[in-house]
Amino acid sequence: MAREGGGTDGIDGTDGTDGARATDQDEHTYGSPEFDWSVLEVPTAAAVVRGQLGFSWLVLADRLATVTQAELEWEPGPDALRVVRRGEERAPRTLGPGEWVMEWPAGPESAQPRTIAWLVAHLTEAFFERWEWTFGDHERRRDAVPFSGEVGPAVDGLRRGVDRWREGVEALPDDEMFTVGLSQATPIDAQSPFAHLVAHMNRELIHHGAEILLLQDLYRASHVTAAPGNR
Repeated sequence: MAREGGGTDGIDGTDGTDGARATDQDEHTYGSPEFDWSVLEVPTAAAVVRGQLGFSWLVLADRLATVTQAELEWEPGPDALRVVRRGEERAPRTLGPGEWVMEWPAGPESAQPRTIAWLVAHLTEAFFERWEWTFGDHERRRDAVPFSGEVGPAVDGLRRGVDRWREGVEALPDDEMFTVGLSQATPIDAQSPFAHLVAHMNRELIHHGAEILLLQDLYRASHVTAAPGNR
């Protein structure tokens, strides 16, 4: 298998600079050591969704580690959805039991832009509720999730939620991955093989993770000071 992310490596396993054949050890080093790349060699549907979940989170977590407070709060357009202290909200509906609340969209098709803070909070409550009603006590809903508008606690909260979900998915025997009703989070979850929910949460992570990366890139591009020769 070719190395992933190995900038100059050829797809045939040779070194792109001198044509030398990679060693057996190199051929099995596919990228970041924080990800178990051997999952890509497992021919099961469970391995596919687990691998996608693990790698997608690795990419997002690396970027979240660099998010600043200014980037977290940046509003990319008018009426952007935010995470604010209770009493400072401008949306008629909010979510959150504590000092910080996330503003809720005006409707399911709302065109309101979202801040990074809001996207982090949304992923946090989504992963919490799915974990609680799959591997947890089946008691609390997303309105019980505390949020923060400060970058450190906000990112830590999401990390804990995703890590707990991943641990549950990883520990599940392969023959239970397609158990109908393993999760009771929603009526659809209760009627579906569990693997469909894992795939759905992967899509949520990829979708909103891509938004976070783009917002950070846009913030940095719009707040850079151009050098005299680049004006």
